[in-house]
Amino acid sequence: MGNPLRAGVYDTQAKSWAEYGAKTGAWRLLDVLADLDVKAVFYVSGILAERNGDLMQTIAQQGHVIAAHAWSQHIIPGYQSREEELSDLKRCIQVLEKTSGTRPKGWISPRATPSLNTPELLAQEGMTWFVDVFDQDTPYPIKTPKGAILAIPFTTEVNDFPLLVRYGNEPDAFVRTLSHILDGWSEIGSPAACLDLTAHAHVFGRPAGAMAFKKALRLAQANSLVWLTHHEQVTNHYATAD
Repeated sequence: MGNPLRAGVYDTQAKSWAEYGAKTGAWRLLDVLADLDVKAVFYVSGILAERNGDLMQTIAQQGHVIAAHAWSQHIIPGYQSREEELSDLKRCIQVLEKTSGTRPKGWISPRATPSLNTPELLAQEGMTWFVDVFDQDTPYPIKTPKGAILAIPFTTEVNDFPLLVRYGNEPDAFVRTLSHILDGWSEIGSPAACLDLTAHAHVFGRPAGAMAFKKALRLAQANSLVWLTHHEQVTNHYATAD
């Protein structure tokens, strides 16, 4: 939030603002996706899954993919020992599987900031893809001692959190940014690239944000350059490309 309290004070306002996502925002985003017949990946923290089993079941029942987003967003893998990271990773996976009925195959770290051990630990636990990389436009495999895992670049240009929360733009900046990219793509001679449309349930799950998210999805659906897909489908595509 933009008005943090002094250290040691319980911030009831920030907690209530964040809890909107599971209580209201995620359900509104599910309605938007259903109305446009779009499937998405929901990245879920283990602690949220544990507290919101009905939401998890609904996401799965509507055909969306549930991927892991660590146990809690204050836990940064780079700060953890290998043993601590593995323990939290296992805990998150187990709760997501228990609440959704499906073991997650994908992962994003808090702040999209993995440790040097993260790719290997993910492969060890049967994960097939993660989105903690920013160094290329298209996915690529990473080999680890426990097997290969697909690294999918996570783009932040069309992302409600930096656009609204960090930089203070209005919701339609999300739509304008996507429109600008789509209109100008052919002008820069670029080959294929991943472009994420990212909505957080406690940010764009609010009415004005959901409206902008829906406009952006319609733009993508109408553009001949776009394959409107999600990370797990991309992973399956790369697995069968050879």
